[in-house]
Amino acid sequence: MQHLLDIDLESLKAWLVSQGQPAYRAAQVRQWLFASRASSIDEMSNLPKELRAGLARDFQFWTTEIVRHKQSDDGTEKLLLRLADGKDIECVLLRDGTRRTICISTQVGCAMGCVFCASGLAGVERNLTKGEIVEQMLRLARLLPADERLSHIVVMGMGEPLANLDRLLPALDEATSETGLAISPRRITISTVGLPPAINRLADLNCNYNLAVSLHAPDDELRDRLVPVNKNIGLSEILSAADRYFDVSGRRLTYEYVLLAGLNDAPQHAERLAQRLRGRTALVNLIPYNPVSGLPYQTPSARATQRFVEILTTSGLNVQVRERKGDRIDAACGQLRRAALEPAGVSG
Repeated sequence: MQHLLDIDLESLKAWLVSQGQPAYRAAQVRQWLFASRASSIDEMSNLPKELRAGLARDFQFWTTEIVRHKQSDDGTEKLLLRLADGKDIECVLLRDGTRRTICISTQVGCAMGCVFCASGLAGVERNLTKGEIVEQMLRLARLLPADERLSHIVVMGMGEPLANLDRLLPALDEATSETGLAISPRRITISTVGLPPAINRLADLNCNYNLAVSLHAPDDELRDRLVPVNKNIGLSEILSAADRYFDVSGRRLTYEYVLLAGLNDAPQHAERLAQRLRGRTALVNLIPYNPVSGLPYQTPSARATQRFVEILTTSGLNVQVRERKGDRIDAACGQLRRAALEPAGVSG
């Protein structure tokens, strides 16, 4: 059975016509999916009973099962979802003032090998489908009361988003569509370790999404250790592709930098990073490390973080330190899935 969230509007219209139904019913179906937050096809009460039966016969609506649902005092909620093939992924809802931001995954696991990240400890198993990506959005939207809606999306969960662009971009089309979630592209951020061909593809497609490039080191020698895939790419090529994306889109870039105590948080690292990024219209997003069980990396001291910020700002860079949310519910990428795998002997 095909996932109802995998087909586009025109394909849905074509299916309706093949069932002897008017094409306009496609808009009604999408209204139930994206605005009314239906929990089942049977809830779509303004559709004829025979149409609902046909939809249930030919399409799957929910293909995931909520295995764990964790909530934090700061309003963060995290879901561990089990896919139809038994694989697990994570997605998160974050509340900040009036913002309702979701963080979604694009792959089961990750192939980038960042040594401090829980997502890639077992490697990558497969790409998610468009429907599985959109379903995360709808699962998280259903956590909100009826008078609230999702406002922002960060594609920053499990996996490397740019390694699954063929499914991610159609999923984001649903998020930005007026008949979908109607979220502005300017409120959607794609995070990547830096895959130049895919970044160039985003530029060629004239995408208006925000791009966040995860650096984590100011030079190739250190980055090769922290982000092994860098050995095949290099910072210069990544930054060149990012510069091109900025030139085409006009969207300010974010450079993310996870601060690891004693590894990349010293003043000399900040000075080299400032030199590397000088002259670029960018925001540096510093992320004090969120410890992962079984990994040796630690959160830097407040003083080390503050000194890092001072050096970057003195060099003329825009800097923010990410507020840590959901620490008590394993909200860092991949932590909840890792905890679920540990009893099966997959812990590090």
